[in-house]
Amino acid sequence: MIYLITGGERSGKSSYAESLAQQLSDTPMYVATARKWDADFQNRIARHQKDRDKHWINIEKEKYWSEIDFVEKVAVIDCVTLWLTNFFVDTNHDVSLCLEQAKAEFAKIAAQPNATIIIVTNEIGMGVHAATPMGRKFTELQGWMNQYLAQNAHKVVVMISGIPLTIKG
Repeated sequence: MIYLITGGERSGKSSYAESLAQQLSDTPMYVATARKWDADFQNRIARHQKDRDKHWINIEKEKYWSEIDFVEKVAVIDCVTLWLTNFFVDTNHDVSLCLEQAKAEFAKIAAQPNATIIIVTNEIGMGVHAATPMGRKFTELQGWMNQYLAQNAHKVVVMISGIPLTIKG
């Protein structure tokens, strides 16, 4: 079962995903995709790690989700935006190559049997128009990947002001 939880910044996506995972498992996995860019980001990661108690299995995985065994597990993957940023930087902003690599990683985890995967993503295209060409390229990448994930998810929930709205499944 694949859930996609989407919405704007600070809309309640992560909290909802974590709550759902805890309803489905006593020991859910949390897959964090953030790269440690600087000390500020490291502090943000440490704060998030402290928020999850001993019941969580915490995994840091910047790009290659397929290296994780999801079989018979419930997992939150948070978040697609940071994950895509890693591909975007590593491919020197090649949107086509990013999409190819990200879709391949998703296909590998989606093929794992008896897994429940709750993926958190952002709807960055609903906000302010990106001011730079690179920002616009990334917004397009995020939008295309979100469409692909939504097409392949069993259930899609959009969060608005902390309220979950099921739009698929």
